[in-house]
Amino acid sequence: MKLGVAFGWHSLGWEDLLALVRHAEALEFDTAYVDGDVSMLGSRRDADVLDGWSVTLALLAATSRIRIGSIRLVHHWNAAHLAQAAATAERIFPGRYRFFTSIGERPEDARFGLPQVARGDRIEWLDESLDAIRALWRGEDVTRKGRFVQLDRARVRPTPPGGALPIEVGARRPRLLRVVARHADVWNVNLPPIATRVARASASLADACKEAGRDPAAIARRMLVFARVQARPDRAAALREFRRLNPWFADIPDAEIGPALVVGDAAACRDQLASSTIPLGLELPILDLTGADAAAARVTLDAFPSGKFVD
Repeated sequence: MKLGVAFGWHSLGWEDLLALVRHAEALEFDTAYVDGDVSMLGSRRDADVLDGWSVTLALLAATSRIRIGSIRLVHHWNAAHLAQAAATAERIFPGRYRFFTSIGERPEDARFGLPQVARGDRIEWLDESLDAIRALWRGEDVTRKGRFVQLDRARVRPTPPGGALPIEVGARRPRLLRVVARHADVWNVNLPPIATRVARASASLADACKEAGRDPAAIARRMLVFARVQARPDRAAALREFRRLNPWFADIPDAEIGPALVVGDAAACRDQLASSTIPLGLELPILDLTGADAAAARVTLDAFPSGKFVD
């Protein structure tokens, strides 16, 4: 089974990020995920906060095989502009750009003049945007007079081969899962690998797919899994780090999250990753190295030669 890797929270400078993505490519990892549409992270202060779209294109240009994904947040983009940008990336780097999107939320966006939109409205905005983007990729002249998307005979050229790019949507709650059911080719499961919680979210997706007339089995699944290869494992410290980096999981108690963290020596981490993710039917487990420095990230990558944990 192939693996992906994620480097997030602007924890790495450009030079270290480039070296690690190239190293992941040499190890035959399938996809590298990097920071996406983040205007400003208040906690970073004077550290570099690199624009996710610029970094995505730069990494695609600096590598030759590995796929690159970074999240596109709906309130950062005009739908037609996003469709055109993604189609252009596909034209220049065929098959290597991962179109990954969700609703996002950062209070710092207000400093950049971006709208502060309620969660339910952002879900509606994403739904309207993905509907328009699909039509634009099919080569249609698209007019929309929605609540959030207004287009007047917009068109995209070139269109992606086959008239579409795979759409990956991050979600875990029922309303956003209905957007996954209507539009996504890939569900990025926004949960730790906790079987009971993933099962509940999967049931919600199945209900939404039934409403949308889709087979849930047609939607592939990916998931970020917090991973740290350490000679002297410290699970308590790893849990604290996970909590700091993932405040949106505050509703999940430590007793559930702790066992879901992949922490230990190389062999133990491979075994933990297999036992926690294989039962979930993932197309691509993603090693979440967010927050790790360059040296620690490289140690964890090296524990998974050939970008796999199961042959």
